[in-house]
Amino acid sequence: MNNTALLLFLFSAIVTSSFAKSDTVQIANSKTSITYKAVVVTPSSYEQGSKNYPTLYLLHGGIGKFSDWTQQISDKALIQKLADQYGFIIVMPEGDVFSYYLDSPVVENSQFDTYISKDVVNFMDKNYRTIAKKEGRAITGLSMGGFGALYLSAKHPELFLAAGSMSGAINPDLKGWGLPQQAMIDVGKGFASILGSKEEFPERYEEVSIINNIHVYKEHGIHLMIDCGVNDFLIQPNRELHRRLVFEGISHDYTERDGGHSWKYWENALPYHLVFFASLLEK
Repeated sequence: MNNTALLLFLFSAIVTSSFAKSDTVQIANSKTSITYKAVVVTPSSYEQGSKNYPTLYLLHGGIGKFSDWTQQISDKALIQKLADQYGFIIVMPEGDVFSYYLDSPVVENSQFDTYISKDVVNFMDKNYRTIAKKEGRAITGLSMGGFGALYLSAKHPELFLAAGSMSGAINPDLKGWGLPQQAMIDVGKGFASILGSKEEFPERYEEVSIINNIHVYKEHGIHLMIDCGVNDFLIQPNRELHRRLVFEGISHDYTERDGGHSWKYWENALPYHLVFFASLLEK
């Protein structure tokens, strides 16, 4: 490499590191006093002014962790590119292995409804220049995170203007929803580990059911984007949710694309969610 090329390379690296912003922050859970990590990506323009930005909360799936969205995808710069392109702060919080983003009545240390809706949101609004109101927030996620995004937006309609789900594990009770037998067993075990058995505590399952709470989206003007791969084992529950939303006259964006339950699918799907949210959130 000649001297001119070397100088250009170093200048490019300095510019990139100066404006591309990714923080790993630590946020305590107010119910359990456990501190978890989150990745926060700010757009390049964040360091150049004083304006406030809309925030997207991006949730990981089961058997995952907060860093998945930056480490599991093939394009490691994708989140930064999307933050830059749409002018969003993108937050990727911890959701543990199988929390489903609920406050568990069974597992004392699994209190992730409170953690996301209270602790993470408050931390972001206090420490970053966010648009700290419903019109400046959206939430989406994959698989378990898809359930979490739909659940949290219905549980806390004052917080989020829009919610999305990619390959969402839509409901805690999946019997009769067209899942393969083993998949139904696995998803059922996941929910049972944090809610207790459905036979013993049916009211808990009713309470957290996405289907049972879809009226909230219409009543509070929450915009929805739902998608799933046609080869995904969760395609039938997603189709059923779409049918229920149509039946109830609840406006939403629903898409099926090629692909299965994989990072290749989610990496392709996420930019569509940003397009959807960018058309809605206050800038």
